[in-house]
Amino acid sequence: MKPQDIIAGKSSLWIFGYGSLVWKPDFKYKRSEVGYIRGYKRRFWHGDNFHRGNDESPGRVVTLIEDEDATTWGVAFEVSGSQLEDSLKYLTVRETVRGGYITKMVDFFPDGEDGSSVQALVYIATADNPLYLGPATPEEIGAQIAVCRGKTGHNLEYLLRLAEFMRSSCPQVEDHHLFAIETAALTVVSYLLAAQ
Repeated sequence: MKPQDIIAGKSSLWIFGYGSLVWKPDFKYKRSEVGYIRGYKRRFWHGDNFHRGNDESPGRVVTLIEDEDATTWGVAFEVSGSQLEDSLKYLTVRETVRGGYITKMVDFFPDGEDGSSVQALVYIATADNPLYLGPATPEEIGAQIAVCRGKTGHNLEYLLRLAEFMRSSCPQVEDHHLFAIETAALTVVSYLLAAQ
C-alpha cells in the first residue's frame, strides 16, 4: 500500500503506533488516543540496523505477529490536512525505507470509549523481511538489546521507554513479553556495570 493510495480521497487518517511511535512520533498530529488493536501481538522479533543497531550488531525492535486471541496496546494519532501528507512522507522513510515495515489498515479501539473503532494505518515487519530476526527467549533478546546502539540511540532506551509507556498509559495491561525482556536486559546491564 503506497502513501498516495492510503490518502486518496481522505481528509484525515489515524496512524497506530505500538513501538517508538508511542513516545516519539516526530510528526505533527491533530490529536492522539491510547487504545488497542485486536488480532495481533507485539514482539521484539524485528532487527534494526539503523535506528537502534548496525549491520554488525542489529538491535531488536517490535513488530506485530498475527494472533486472533491477542490485543496490542499503543497510541493512535489523527493527522489531517497538510499533516496527512507530511506524516506519511516522514513515516515512509522512518518505518519503510529504514525499517523494512509494510503498511496495513486495522481497527483501532480507543480506551474507555463505547467499543466503536476507527480505521488506522499500522506499520508491520513481516517474516520475509531481510531484517526479521524471529523468536528468541526473553534472555536472548534482552542481552541483545542491552548492548546494541544505532543512529537514533541505545536499543535499551527503546525498550525502557516502551515499558514505561505501558505502565503509565495502560496500567491495566500486563505485557508479559515486554516486561520479561525488560527484566532480562536490566539484569545484563547490572552484570556489565558490576564487571567494570
